[in-house]
Amino acid sequence: MKKFNLQFLSTIFPNYIQLDPEKEIHQISIDSRKEQQNQLFIPIIGERFDAHDFIPQAIENGAVAILSSRQDIGQIPDDVTVFYVEDTTIALQQLATSYRDLVNPVVIGVTGSNGKTTTKEIVASCLRGQYNVWKTEGNLNNHIGLPLTVLSMEPNTDALVAEMGMNSFGEIERLSHIVKPNYGIITNIGTSHIEHLGSREGIAQAKLEITAGFNDSSVLIIDGDEPLITQPRQFKQLTCGFSSQNDYSITDVSLNDHSTVFNVNGSSYEIPLLGSHQAKNATFALALCDSLGLNAGDIKQNLTQLSLPSMRFEQQEGLNGSTIINDAYNASATSMIASIDVIKHMDYNKKIVVLGDILELGEFSKEEHYKVGQAIDSNIDYVLTIGEESQYILEGLPINYKGVQKHFEDKKTMSNYIKDMIDSDTVVLLKASRGLQLEEVAEQLKM
Repeated sequence: MKKFNLQFLSTIFPNYIQLDPEKEIHQISIDSRKEQQNQLFIPIIGERFDAHDFIPQAIENGAVAILSSRQDIGQIPDDVTVFYVEDTTIALQQLATSYRDLVNPVVIGVTGSNGKTTTKEIVASCLRGQYNVWKTEGNLNNHIGLPLTVLSMEPNTDALVAEMGMNSFGEIERLSHIVKPNYGIITNIGTSHIEHLGSREGIAQAKLEITAGFNDSSVLIIDGDEPLITQPRQFKQLTCGFSSQNDYSITDVSLNDHSTVFNVNGSSYEIPLLGSHQAKNATFALALCDSLGLNAGDIKQNLTQLSLPSMRFEQQEGLNGSTIINDAYNASATSMIASIDVIKHMDYNKKIVVLGDILELGEFSKEEHYKVGQAIDSNIDYVLTIGEESQYILEGLPINYKGVQKHFEDKKTMSNYIKDMIDSDTVVLLKASRGLQLEEVAEQLKM
């Protein structure tokens, strides 16, 4: 499908050769191996590569236009247009902003230490039926991934749900200027990336950069239970949380086998996700939908049908009819504690938590892992850890903890230990940072 023509590109990048203004662009790519006719190829320069070297391959695979920061790119076919730019990464971002303005969807930016992806999925689910929705896929939430998300959306998109990730100051500010959110959601302030940001106060400051691209009518939706982000601001702000002081107050949370039921301002909702933290994530979406004037009945129906990407508290059947909770996509202390809390309330005779390292904590690593241990009680029967830093979880366990605690050096030994004791009345939680790849244990427990 046509996104724009080369005339549109020429208004953004006026230095070009061999322009055919009516030629259409159907796709934007940074991967020269991707086969797609009528694509625009943008060669990114990384620390160890320069994709300009692969321009011939991109043309062979269907590129009809190139953005280039180099003049020496060899012989270019007469029917391929080259737009010369100073920096191809910056040009990618500029193009994304121009295309965002061309399509002009309602833009919802989502950030936070935990729950970004879940909240993004809930928001997208709630908006479907009322809007043509485009959303961030996978982990395309940084200075390159977010522009690619914008440029991948169809021209008839009504709502763009953009997840915004970061490691350091200034990154979300840049993303916000790219997409110019009409609505911004900050899910919470945890300790992810505290190694780079120094403190939770620093993390809050970095997350609030989502407002950098706001206009006068933009709305910020926040965790109203978090004092670090609840100060009055010059734009409209909606608070969500468990305190009665919030604009959207959550009460009466209860967990079933596969869903969570809760009230918001007196109205009842049910989501096929487990945990009070998921009730809060859903409430951010409810606040957004209320601001957009969407039908409450439609929202309730959409909430019951949502699903999450894999490895986000994904329930799987294990050996001997056991239940495996694969929550191994990533972890922080906050999200790990939230997942453990859900396991505590699940109706199983034997509850096992398998916990690996939480990465990118720097000097805060021992403290944060220790905090996880402190949150565990004897409702958990087994605490099994793997990795280098996760041993501090065991050190943090309460003195009166009555369950089994054990550390493992490798996944195979751990998997064999668990296999010998799981049955149909057992639930096993797997939670760690992405680098630990605990999904490998999940696969072993299904064999």
